[in-house]
Amino acid sequence: MKNEKAIKELLEVLGGKENIANYEHCATRLRVILKDDSVVNKEKAEAVTDSKGYFYSTGQHQFVFGTGKVNEVHADFDEAMSGTDAAQTDQSVKADAYANLTPVQKVVRTLADILVPLIPALVTTGLLMGVRGLLVELGMTMTPDVEGLFVMLTDTAFAFLPVLIAYSATRKFGGNQIIGIVVGLMMVAPQLPNAYAVLGGDADPLSIFGISVYGYQGSIFPAIIAGWLISKLEKWFRTWVPQIMDLVVTPFLTLTVTIAIILFGLGPIIQGIESFVINGLVSVINAPFGIGYILFGGLQQLLVITGLHHSIGIIEINLISNTGFNAIQPLTTASMAGQFGAAIGTALLMKDKVKRTNMISSATPTLFGITEPLLFGVNLRSLRIFFSGVIAGAAGGLLTYIFGLAAPGMGITFIPGLLLYVGHTSALIQYLIVTAVSFVLGIVLVRLQGKQIIEEL
Repeated sequence: MKNEKAIKELLEVLGGKENIANYEHCATRLRVILKDDSVVNKEKAEAVTDSKGYFYSTGQHQFVFGTGKVNEVHADFDEAMSGTDAAQTDQSVKADAYANLTPVQKVVRTLADILVPLIPALVTTGLLMGVRGLLVELGMTMTPDVEGLFVMLTDTAFAFLPVLIAYSATRKFGGNQIIGIVVGLMMVAPQLPNAYAVLGGDADPLSIFGISVYGYQGSIFPAIIAGWLISKLEKWFRTWVPQIMDLVVTPFLTLTVTIAIILFGLGPIIQGIESFVINGLVSVINAPFGIGYILFGGLQQLLVITGLHHSIGIIEINLISNTGFNAIQPLTTASMAGQFGAAIGTALLMKDKVKRTNMISSATPTLFGITEPLLFGVNLRSLRIFFSGVIAGAAGGLLTYIFGLAAPGMGITFIPGLLLYVGHTSALIQYLIVTAVSFVLGIVLVRLQGKQIIEEL
């Protein structure tokens, strides 16, 4: 066992195998649910070999090992737990985790479970936009056929976004995923006037029973509701539809009732509420004098600490669907770069080589858009460090506002985020300036408080 020492210390800190109710891991952390939380000693938990930090949240004891390493530790931990009651399925782990969440946290976690699986497709679309922009920047003249091919590559995922969301939501809620896909396709069917054309005044909605009906291009919540309805209706119909008729009747009723509710009932209402809320949030970000940019650039990493950062994806998807650009991507990178600079500045203050190496190791995943090891392993150990990163990120947010910088995609930040700007030289340079200024200012602010920070650590 490669991580035998770490596993032994984990089991000792957690009160032994018999005290473990469930466990899982995410991109950076090993998450453990215990039967008795009182046995855990925080100081010993923070000293586990190879762990870059420990914290307790939403009923889970979370050890930050970082990307890649956490997979190894989880595999060895799983091997050590083999044969115990805790070695259960992923579904049981999620059920235990959900049981410890507040209502708001459950909503955010549900949205994350639905939207996160879509990110690879949306990231790929953004990168393809960057490739198209790069080719144009290099002087390539595209024929109408080639241009049409690129439009297909870059626009399809967003044109059929409700299909992807309806599928993911149906899967999340336990319904028939094929029905989810069909309902999603119906929501953006060509027979319905395009939502963008209707809202732009270029097309008229259908009038059925006095209700205006048009497509759901770019909509998010109606597709989520559709997935939830499919799951609930399908289960209810099965309670009274005879088994011999189940194969035909249940899917028929599930599909027709769901699409009827979406088109004529909840859909238009939810679409209106969604538009109001998202436009309101966008208005806050776009507040005069760059105030919204400054606040978001400074405080975005607070959302990571609370887990609410997953919900921001809804706004990003909406921005790209409606405008083709996403200002949140560079703002998120600015916030990360500020915290990264603060962490590196703190590491450079350390005379102990082991502490310095551990801090740099915790900060490194930030370069690839993962900040949990940095936050819980370094910056949150002192408010001086964290708020140095906040101020630095806010400065990056102000620069983003001044430049009018926005990305054509989402899902990747910091170094990988460079790929979103390869098609536009000036935007790429601005992105590098925003990142560099936030990073350097984070280091400077920490160095100015070096004596006080060393005393606190």
